[in-house]
Amino acid sequence: MASLTERMIGAARLDAATYNEVEADQTATGQAMLVVVLSSVAAGIGAGDGGVVAMVIASVIALVSWGVWAGVVFLVGTKLLAEPQTRADWGELLRTIGFSTSPGLLRVVGLVPGLGAILNFLIGLWMLAAMVVAVREALDYSGTGRAVAVCVIGFLIYLAVAMVFGVVLGVTALGMGAAAGAAAS
Repeated sequence: MASLTERMIGAARLDAATYNEVEADQTATGQAMLVVVLSSVAAGIGAGDGGVVAMVIASVIALVSWGVWAGVVFLVGTKLLAEPQTRADWGELLRTIGFSTSPGLLRVVGLVPGLGAILNFLIGLWMLAAMVVAVREALDYSGTGRAVAVCVIGFLIYLAVAMVFGVVLGVTALGMGAAAGAAAS
């Protein structure tokens, strides 16, 4: 069994064998969760603003969105776009999709003046490619096209959920900050 670091590197390299290993290892769900959190913290650091509260909120949003995305991918991939050999459970998708966020650790490059936005865009495309491989392997698809379709549908729903939670948690965090400021005066 590969270490967490080896799995993250394999996932970032789009290595199908790494995704198959993670899919089969029922004990790797915690590792996948850690990768999601680390990726969201890296994005928070790369954004360079908001501080610790913003990183905690971003991590909560990332974890909730990860679960929602895995659920959507599970439903769409196993019910709507399944192939005859498609066999997967929600845990397998959680693990593979979690590790597909491995390239996101590089999002700290957002701090690089003038290049941060471009580099983050490229990293986002890399993460999307990793997600496609993760879905293809977890759902045992014979090709990549179906995995792309599942990812597009999942991504649209992921964005909607992330925005809703961002608004709810952002407003809540602002409200808590205002309440703390009022209490301090």
